[in-house]
Amino acid sequence: MLFNSYEFIFLFFPLCALGFFICARYFSLDTALGFLVFASLGFYAYWKPEYLLLLLFSIGFNFAVGRLLSRENYWRRRSTLIFGIAVNLGLLAYFKYANFFIDNVNAVFGMHWDVGTIFLPLAISFFTFQQISYLVDAWQGKTHEYNFLHYALFVCFFPQLIAGPIVHHKAILPQFMKPENLTPRWSNFAVGISIFAIGLFKKTVIADSLSAYVGPVYDAGSVGSNVDFFRAWGSSLAYTFQLYFDFSGYSDMAIGAARVFGVRLPVNFFSPYKSTSIIEFWRRWHITLSQFLRDYLYIALGGNRKGPARRYVNLFLTMLLGGLWHGAGWPFVIWGGLHGSYLMVNHGWRHIMSRLGWDFSSAPLYRAAAWLLTFIAVVFSWVYFRAPTLEQGNQIVMAMLGMSGFHIPAGILARLGDVGASLTAIGFVPVQGGGAAIISNYLWILIVAPIALVLPNVAQIFCQHDPVLYENDKAFRTIRSSKLLSFDYNNRWAVAVALAGVAGILTLQQVSEFLYFQF
Repeated sequence: MLFNSYEFIFLFFPLCALGFFICARYFSLDTALGFLVFASLGFYAYWKPEYLLLLLFSIGFNFAVGRLLSRENYWRRRSTLIFGIAVNLGLLAYFKYANFFIDNVNAVFGMHWDVGTIFLPLAISFFTFQQISYLVDAWQGKTHEYNFLHYALFVCFFPQLIAGPIVHHKAILPQFMKPENLTPRWSNFAVGISIFAIGLFKKTVIADSLSAYVGPVYDAGSVGSNVDFFRAWGSSLAYTFQLYFDFSGYSDMAIGAARVFGVRLPVNFFSPYKSTSIIEFWRRWHITLSQFLRDYLYIALGGNRKGPARRYVNLFLTMLLGGLWHGAGWPFVIWGGLHGSYLMVNHGWRHIMSRLGWDFSSAPLYRAAAWLLTFIAVVFSWVYFRAPTLEQGNQIVMAMLGMSGFHIPAGILARLGDVGASLTAIGFVPVQGGGAAIISNYLWILIVAPIALVLPNVAQIFCQHDPVLYENDKAFRTIRSSKLLSFDYNNRWAVAVALAGVAGILTLQQVSEFLYFQF
């Protein structure tokens, strides 16, 4: 079931909240939590009921392993942890990478193995990572959960089940136990529904509108000699903002839906396109995944404890595996490799600057140049994140570098007069048709770019109402919105939120899945 659907907004979500609070008021806490687990499992099964068995197995298996790891006198704790992680990764590898592995073996060795088409279960990457983090925390003695109902809720709570944020047991479950969260609170409804409406607007009005300029260039079979500099950049910038508004819109809706129950989820996006370095970008983009990769992969590989050379290797490997986590395909590997290389260069540059005693971080010109370089590097990497094949990704990158020429619709050149003639003289090629699409593409970019690059994010807008958890990077707490753009309980914000919600609902006829559902 999609957040951006009539079934969720007008049926599932209201009935789920109503049922939870009725059970909490007239029955017991466990009854209310059991109702929420049942509703969340139904939310998951709405997509493909048969994969509900996989989710239930995963929950049961990891709960049992976690129980063993919680026993301080259990002498096989390390081998149990390895076994638990291996089973989780084995399931993930089979469903997500079996076809990719077989295809590459067949291509390299000329074989014809066929395991059929294996469909990727919804959210398997997210609930697998979440439960691996739980097993590691249990092994380290950070958490002890002996109640299966509570553990099941931690895994399958519907707002964060499908595409995150990736949550920690100790941060989420205690919130359900607070007495004040067992009764409906007007403040939670007001903040939660407002955040949900903003997220819905991001998804249906902005992200889905931008998708119209991405598909014609990136979809399989459509890339060719007709993709020139301006089309390649227009489509790539459209995808850059589509992906942000799509995934941050989902995260906002998850945060808003959870807040209705009095639960605060971790912040997952914090204006990543404002970053002035790749290091900062990964502290702001998909924050919970970045923290998972750092805590459970980068540090496990040795982090920076084994010297500078090993540190750079670990950075690269972490991002390479992070790219492969996003999808079973070579374009995702290239994307991860690019970001691994970016991080190596960024850390190397910081080291050189430190050794030389240079600090230009407060110089406006330096910050502007650093932001531009970071943003362009991110845009180029998104090409491979979106391209279905390496060949198409390479074609688009070459076009963005000007290798496929500079085509401008003849109608636009004609309206430019002498300027158009000068452009033609220096090599710009007039083409027939497509002028309206090009103009519309770049107009959308000009409209949405300031929203991502200038305006405050949801965490800043609602900062006075503690909308999210800051599990690690508490520095974000101090970055607040201006008074004018800070949410409060007044008519101005009621109208603004209502308009955003209505606009989001009116565009539901173009219902589309969230981009991160495929990961």
